Formats: sequence, C-alpha cells, structure tokens
Amino acid sequence: MRFITALAAITLVAASGIAAAQAPKRGGTFNFAITAETPTYDCHATDTFAAIHFLAPFYSTLLAFDLDAFPKVKGDLAESWQVSADQLTYTFKLRPGVVFHDGSPLTSADVKATYERLRKPASGVVSVRQATFADITTIETPDPATVVFKLKDVNAAMLEHFASPWNCIYSAVKLAEDPTFPSKTVLGSGPFRFVEHVRGSHVSGTRFDRYFKPGLPLLDGFKGTFMLQPAAMINALQGGQVLAEFRTVSPAERDRLKQALGDRIRTEERSWTLNLMVVFNTEKKPFDDVRVRQALTMAIDRWGGSQGLSRTTVMREVGGVVRPGAPYAIDPKELEKFPGYARDMRAARAEAQRLLREAGVPNLSFGLLNRTIAQPYTPAGIFLVDAWRQIGVTAEHKQLETSPYLAALGGGNFDVAIDFSNLFMDEPSLGLSKYLSFDKSPENRSRAIDRELDSLFERQIRERDETARRAIIRQFEARALTQAYQVPLLWWHRIVATHTAVRGWRMSPSHNLGQDLAEIWLDQ
Repeated sequence: MRFITALAAITLVAASGIAAAQAPKRGGTFNFAITAETPTYDCHATDTFAAIHFLAPFYSTLLAFDLDAFPKVKGDLAESWQVSADQLTYTFKLRPGVVFHDGSPLTSADVKATYERLRKPASGVVSVRQATFADITTIETPDPATVVFKLKDVNAAMLEHFASPWNCIYSAVKLAEDPTFPSKTVLGSGPFRFVEHVRGSHVSGTRFDRYFKPGLPLLDGFKGTFMLQPAAMINALQGGQVLAEFRTVSPAERDRLKQALGDRIRTEERSWTLNLMVVFNTEKKPFDDVRVRQALTMAIDRWGGSQGLSRTTVMREVGGVVRPGAPYAIDPKELEKFPGYARDMRAARAEAQRLLREAGVPNLSFGLLNRTIAQPYTPAGIFLVDAWRQIGVTAEHKQLETSPYLAALGGGNFDVAIDFSNLFMDEPSLGLSKYLSFDKSPENRSRAIDRELDSLFERQIRERDETARRAIIRQFEARALTQAYQVPLLWWHRIVATHTAVRGWRMSPSHNLGQDLAEIWLDQ
C-alpha cells in the first residue's frame, strides 16, 4: 500500500545529508512567490494550494506527513497516539504548553471543536472534507491533553486523513462565538504569527516565539508575494526578488533558470499527486445525458496529448482516478477499455459524433470554465477546445481568477469546466471521495448523485484484505469513467525551483505538504 521510489529515496537521503553537514542559521526574512491568491482564510472550506501556501505557516494540525519517510505520518500537535485493536478508537495525547498566537492555551477542546466543525459544519460554514470524517461518531476529551475519536466502522485511511494539511486547528472559544471566525481572521498556533495580507500584493508573517517545537522556526519572518503572471514570477526568481516558488515551474522555465543562474538555482522533480479534470455540470442539459458526457471525453486524445503537453507544461501521465504508478493504480492496458482512453482516435471521434447525433445535439456549443493560472490551465483549455472542435463541438474558453473561478465551480455556474483533483497522498479513498455524490462530497463539482459509487466507496474503505479492496476500487473506477460525470485529463509532474541559499525545505509528491516554513533557513 505504501511506496516510495528509489529516486525519491536518494533525493531525500541527499537532502538530509546536506542539512546535517551544515548547521542551520537563524534569522532573516524569506521571500517566496505564491502564484494564486487565496480565496478564503478558512482551511476547511477550500482545496486550492493558494490557501495552503498562504495559511500553512500560521496553523498546526493534529498529525503531519513525515517527508523524510513519506508516506508515514508523524505528530504535529499530537505527541503520541494509539489505535485500538478493532481500529474503531483513536486516542491522541497532545504536546504540553501549546498556545495560540493570542496567548490562549490550545487543548483537546480545540481539537474537538475543529473536528466537529469538519464533520458537521454549522449553517454558513463550508467543510469540503465533511465526507472524509463522516465515520467519526463521537469525540471525547477526558482531559485537556487527551482527545479520543470513536468511529462507527473501520476506515482504512483515517490515520492519514488526520495528517491532512487542511485540518487547521482552530480555537474552540472563537468558534463558539462565531462559527465563521476562521474565514475572517487568521489565528493559529503555527510557527509564524500573521502580520498582514495586502490583497493583490503579499502576505507576511513573523516568528512566533512561543511555538511548541523547540528551536523553531529558524526564520525571523516571511513574505509571500502574489505573482499571478508566470513571466513575472520567473523574472523575480531569476533576479532574486523571490527565492522560491513551491508549486511548479514548466520544463522551459526550469531550463531558462538553470541556464541563467547555474549553480545558484536548485531544481527538484517528482511525480505529482494532482491532475486536471474535465467536469460536466449534470444539472444542466444536455450534460445530464451520459451519451453527451461520453462523447466529449472520447474526443480527447490523452495519449497524444501527453506526449505533446509534457514538453511545454507540467501535464504528463495518462491515468485513471488513482495516480499512475501508485498503489491501486489501474494498468494502462485496462484503462484503454474506457471512454476517453482509446488509442485509435479516428474511431473514437467517429463514435463520439454518433453519440452526439443519437443524443440530439450534433452541433453542440457551450462555455468551458477555466482558471487564469497559465501553468497548466491555459494550455489544457486550448487543448480541449481543439479536441472538441474535431467532432463539430464549439467550446468558448472562459478563464477567471481563482476566487471567482472557485465560486463558479462551487455554485454550479458553468456548463463544462476544468477542475483539479488536489491530493496530498496516494491513499485511494482521498481521490475517490471526489467522485462521491454531491450531497456527500461538495468537492464533486459535477453535482451528480450516484448511489452505486457511494456504495462502492463504503465497501472499499471498510475492506481489510488488500486484494479484495483492489477489486472494489477497480469497480468504482469502471463506473466513474463510464458514467463520466467528471473525468481525469492528465496527471502532473512537479518541478520546483529554489535558490540554493534556501535550506531545510523538503520536496514531496504534493505541493500541499511541508509548507509551514518552520525548518527553512537562509544560507546567506
């Protein structure tokens, strides 16, 4: 179930060796780029990297992923934990002396209030991970340092979900006063205190001297500068105005930076737990018709697109609902049997045209909602418009900034959209949860209701036998790809460029992990 590539292992060993060879230096302000501005201050309400890169330095979570031994988990607020023999009780002991940035103590009551909010959000509160924690029946706090989660059934992914970077721990007192408090005010217990957010410009933080991990953070502070235009971000990296951008650069941008900066720039690459998806709004005709959805996905040449787009963008791998090469991933030969994955594009597009005629929309036209982030959203949109043109379909490409884009996706104000599956681990239940019925998972932007998928999801997450679980996941994937409410486009390849003066940061297969900046230091 768990794996790490040999290349990744070598990279991690080398990185840890460098860190050990030179003692970290304290002080300095770290300037880095964020290529989108967060749509909210509430970690629980979103799944965009723009929020994590903005908020992670200010917050703590119960557990975290150990990036030196990914995908193992380690404690963050939790000092230790135990799982009962029947896997229905999770008991966590919290670190002593933890305080929020306003000086108030962080106790088990805060952890309980946070997870109650995640699993049963109050009116006006959005929890996009509500389905993830639906198995929790009760949360007990026998003392200020102990929190106990009781589950109604076995959940194969629960421990990893406790390590999600999105589960920012909030103040129970503040939540009692106003359940929407986190959307308005940044108040956490992380390594940095919030200083300011200037919209369109930057976010900044300063060292929290009462942070619960001894000796951390190493920096005096940080400044995250919003750089929505790729050219501006690359120019700033090259000129040293920013020292890192933790999402990705394109292959061409990587080559430009290496040519310009030589050994002053470091680039690290890894397969990515992220893909772009094509999502059809099933509440709008004719996208409520499976024939239309199948036709539109069948028109997409994923295999050919992978070869072309991988040279200019971070899109690379053809895959299903689980990341290619990861545990439980589908075999490519099996994948070719599903709509949208055939290699004979002439035959596939002919069948797509037949399906559209049968559905009564041979000359279909619609709007394609997309995000203004150039890498890789813009080329993905252009690629799709051209693919559909070849079966006589007209798509108007509409790109919006992150906040209105997410609002349109969440509100169902689109015909067809480019969405994203923004994962932080390979445990399959995380990726599969996006395909659950809309009333169970707000992340399902197709707004479809499919009780068969819901049932298969429940079966796979309860199954303890790995072979049996794999078979159920294949059934889930087969239905998801055939019904085509939302379909993967291509999986990504992550390329991160940092100045060599930046030390202590760890590469991972997710741009949502390791972003609290606590261990980063500047070798200047």
